[in-house]
Amino acid sequence: MIDLHYFARYRETLGLDAEQLEWDASLRTVDDLRRTLLARGNAWEVLAEQNLMCARNQELCSLDEPIADGDEVAFFPTVTGG
Repeated sequence: MIDLHYFARYRETLGLDAEQLEWDASLRTVDDLRRTLLARGNAWEVLAEQNLMCARNQELCSLDEPIADGDEVAFFPTVTGG
């Protein structure tokens, strides 16, 4: 299983804050996972934004970060402050 978490605008757009996905060995990276979610269409296209940030097991990572069964992956937009 992969535990997925969505934060801020992504949570609002998708209408959920978390879900579990069955592990699939074809999911080698966070980007593979993101592309699988994008294939759901419509609202999921929010995960195609350039400023998408991600974390694996509560550590910031890039989209090419490897993933494994049991990982937790989070997607969130860039946060700006002033």
